[in-house]
Amino acid sequence: MLIESISGVRGTVPDSLNNEVVALYAGAFHQFCPKGDIVVGRDSRSSGIHFLTEIVETLMASGRTVNQCGIVPTPTLQYVVDDTEAVGGIIVTASHNPAEWNGLKFFGADGCYLNSSQVKKLMQLKSVDFPELSDGEGKHIQMNDAIDRHITRTCDVSWIDLDAIRQRKFKVAVDAVNGAAAVALPELLDRLGCEVVAINCEPTGEFTRGTEPLPENLSDLSQLVQQENCHVGFATDPDADRLAVIDEKGKPVGEEYTLVLALDGFLSTIDSSETVVTNLSTTMAVDKVAERYGAQVTRSAVGEINVVEMMKKTGASIGGEGNGGVILKEVHLGRDSLVAGASILHRLAQTDSNLSEVMNKLPKFEIVKYKVSIERIDGDTLFQKISDSFDSALIDERDGLKLTWNDRWIHVRRSNTEPIMRIYTEASSEKEAQELAEKVKLIIQS
Repeated sequence: MLIESISGVRGTVPDSLNNEVVALYAGAFHQFCPKGDIVVGRDSRSSGIHFLTEIVETLMASGRTVNQCGIVPTPTLQYVVDDTEAVGGIIVTASHNPAEWNGLKFFGADGCYLNSSQVKKLMQLKSVDFPELSDGEGKHIQMNDAIDRHITRTCDVSWIDLDAIRQRKFKVAVDAVNGAAAVALPELLDRLGCEVVAINCEPTGEFTRGTEPLPENLSDLSQLVQQENCHVGFATDPDADRLAVIDEKGKPVGEEYTLVLALDGFLSTIDSSETVVTNLSTTMAVDKVAERYGAQVTRSAVGEINVVEMMKKTGASIGGEGNGGVILKEVHLGRDSLVAGASILHRLAQTDSNLSEVMNKLPKFEIVKYKVSIERIDGDTLFQKISDSFDSALIDERDGLKLTWNDRWIHVRRSNTEPIMRIYTEASSEKEAQELAEKVKLIIQS
């Protein structure tokens, strides 16, 4: 099955996604974009090289100049699109999906994901025969410095103290799942004066662990941190827009706290009041940290483009999502594992404390995430039923239903691509969060 969503298209290879399908979407993107260069790249999946070649050939046949970056993190391609005169970008990746999957993500001239109306227009164009431009064959330019440019920009962030990071001489364990960060993340850390101990850092596309950087997939990295006496461990997903963190004891801090740590480092360094943007399903630890520094938190619907559009609207400098995604406007408006890693090292360099000690000073909450299969259920009726079952909550209906109290919340939303309802709950303890989730699950199934 080929899945189209606001973040692009993905499917299994070759039954759902093949050269013919890829050419169709590349042609549609050519029609969608104004005249100008298009930047393309891929993650490390073995099918990616064939699809990238198909995209380049399709765009060149249409008269486009194509800047080809090769294997790069998704945020690297986003940065390059934004930093050049390019009118758009395509990266071949299926993000955290297994190796037999692949997909395409599309970006506008600002390096940001297309919004819902733009995606709708793009999907309509794929069924239209596209004309070749009259100015003949396009050009293919190999862009070999994309990663270096991205690293340099990350190191130039105004509030990140490079000298302090370098003086600490951090020892960092890295697990890039043999994906797109396999070269970029170790190179960034080397530039920051860190000693790097790496596993799964060959961009082969052979994913030797679960692709999502979740605690259950990071046991090898946790063990490496302890064996090598590292200060911290970093793990990415295959396209490197998400970062998970392991403390010096080998304990995963949880993807929710990647943004919290980066935010703590940012807000403790700058002198101005700030707006922070995150989505409705991200930990309320973001709110508590923001309160410490007099910052305001604005929440958006789930999805990177929704966070980014809210950042544009509010003028926020920092934002992100609770899946390990940190967005820093000073670099580019997209989730970025390199930015996240540098921000967290900056936070550690501000103190002589270990990461576990820094974590102990942060507000602690526990999130539980469920999926419930649904068939022929009216969402509005269900949301009303859930809302009626709980008292005294602040109600938000922008993205499903969110019920918020001072120390806990529930968020229920329908999946855009599967017949499931997603349940997110957060509370001060895992037990309380589980109880909230179970209650919602029973309501849905009753």
